[in-house]
Amino acid sequence: MAATLPSNILPSPSSPDWLNKADNAWQLVAATLVGLQSVPGLIILYGGAVKKKWAVNSAFMSLYAFACVFFCWIVWGYRMSFGDKLAPFWGKAAVALDEKYLLDPAFSGMFPNATMVYFQGVFAAITLILIAGALLGRMNFYAWMAFVPLWLTFSYTFTAFSIWSPNGFLFKLGIIDYSGGYVIHLSSGVAGFTAAYWVGPRLNKDRERFPPNNILLMLAGAGLLWMGWTGFNGGDPYSVGLDSSLAVLNTHACTATSLLTWVILDIIFFRKPSVIGAVQGMITGLVCITPAAGVVQGWAAILMGMLSGSIPWFTMMVVHKRSKLLQKVDDTMAVLHTHAIAGTLGGVLSGLFAVPELNFLFYGSYNKYVGLFYGLKMGMSKTGFRQIWIQLVGIFFVVTLNVISTSLICLFIRMFIPLRMSEEDMEIGDEAAHGEEAYAIWGQGDKLENASSKYASSMYDDVEGATNKKKRSGQVEMM
Repeated sequence: MAATLPSNILPSPSSPDWLNKADNAWQLVAATLVGLQSVPGLIILYGGAVKKKWAVNSAFMSLYAFACVFFCWIVWGYRMSFGDKLAPFWGKAAVALDEKYLLDPAFSGMFPNATMVYFQGVFAAITLILIAGALLGRMNFYAWMAFVPLWLTFSYTFTAFSIWSPNGFLFKLGIIDYSGGYVIHLSSGVAGFTAAYWVGPRLNKDRERFPPNNILLMLAGAGLLWMGWTGFNGGDPYSVGLDSSLAVLNTHACTATSLLTWVILDIIFFRKPSVIGAVQGMITGLVCITPAAGVVQGWAAILMGMLSGSIPWFTMMVVHKRSKLLQKVDDTMAVLHTHAIAGTLGGVLSGLFAVPELNFLFYGSYNKYVGLFYGLKMGMSKTGFRQIWIQLVGIFFVVTLNVISTSLICLFIRMFIPLRMSEEDMEIGDEAAHGEEAYAIWGQGDKLENASSKYASSMYDDVEGATNKKKRSGQVEMM
C-alpha cells in the first residue's frame, strides 16, 4: 500500500505513519497565534492601557510571566497537567525534555508530544498574564517573580488536569470546556481578583485618575488578542477538521456581536461610543465563546455574544459601583468581570446550547455531552440537566480552588517579600521598579513630561452621582 502513496506523504523516520503532517502544521501555527496574544499582544495592550509611569512595569510583568511559565512548563508543569495520574485532580511531576518522550504520539491528536507541550504551554502562559492585569500599578516585581511559578504549580496544573486531562475527575464526569473558559478565564479572573485583595490597592490618586498613556498602542494589542483567538479556539480539536472551522467562525461571530452590544449600551446610557468600551466588549465575547466554540451552532454564538456584551457590562458598570465589597478590591483591569463573569457565563451557556452531534465531533461521545435545550427536545432531559449540573460543579471547583490556592500563595510569599511596592516607589513607578521609563525619546534620553492626561479615569465611580464625563472615563480600566 505504501508503494501507491505519493512520495511526499510516505512514512519516514521523521514522519512516522501515525503523524498527520497537516494537523501537526496547524497545531504549531495555532500555538504560535496563541503565543502572539501574549508576546507582544498583552504586553503592548497593558503597556498602552496603564498610566505612563507604569508602562514598562506592566509590559515587563507580562514578558517575565511568559518566559517563566514556559521554563516551568517543560521542566515539570506539563506532565503535572497532562501526565500520569497522581490524584483525581493532579498529575505526577516529570520533565518533558527527553527525546523519547517528546517524539512519541501526544495523548490526543496525530502529532508528537513536542507539539502538544508547546501548544498547552502558551495557554498556561497567557493565564498568568491575565492574572497580572488585576495587579498592575503596585505589585512588587520580586513578589510577582515568585508568584508566577508557585501559582502555575499549585493552581493551574490542578485545573488543567481535572478538566482537560483524560485522567481528570471533571473530564471523566463530562464537563464541557472546549478551549479554556474554566481552565484559563474563570481561573485567571478569580485568581486575579483574589491576589488583588492580598496585594492591596494602588495609590488613591492612581485609582481616581489612571488614564491610558497610548490608546492606539492598546488597540494594537487588542487586535492581536482578537486575531490570535483563531488559534486559541481553532487549535483545540487537535486537527484541521470540521470542528476547527466551526470554532473559528463562532469565535469571531460571538466577539463581533459582543463588541457591538457593549457599544450600543454605552451609547444608550452614556451618550458616547467608547473605543475602550468596545475593547471590553470584544474581550468578554472572546472569553464567553471559548468553552463552547466548537460545540454550538452559529445562532447560539450570536446569542452568546449579546449576553456577553450585556451581562458583564451590567456587573461592571452598575453592580460593581454599588457594591462596597467589590470596590474594596482594586482590580486594575477588571478581570473579575471580563474573565471570571464572562467565563462563568460561557460555561453555563455551553451546558444549555451544546449540540450532541458537535460534541461527538469533539469528544467522541454522542449521549454523554448533551446541552439542556437539546436534551429537552430529544427526550433526554435527564442528560441535559446532568450537563448543567456538571457545568456548575466545574464553576464551584475552579472558584474554590483559586480562592484558596491564590490566598495561600500570597500569604506564603509575603512572609519573605512584600507583595506591594512601597508608597514612595509607587509615586515614581517604572523608574523606581526597573530604573527605566517608557518614551525616553527626547534629546539624549530625557523623559517627556506627560502633558496630555487631563481627565479622571476611575472605572467604579458611583453611577448615579458621576457626571457623563466621569462615566465615560470610567471605562479605562478593562479586561
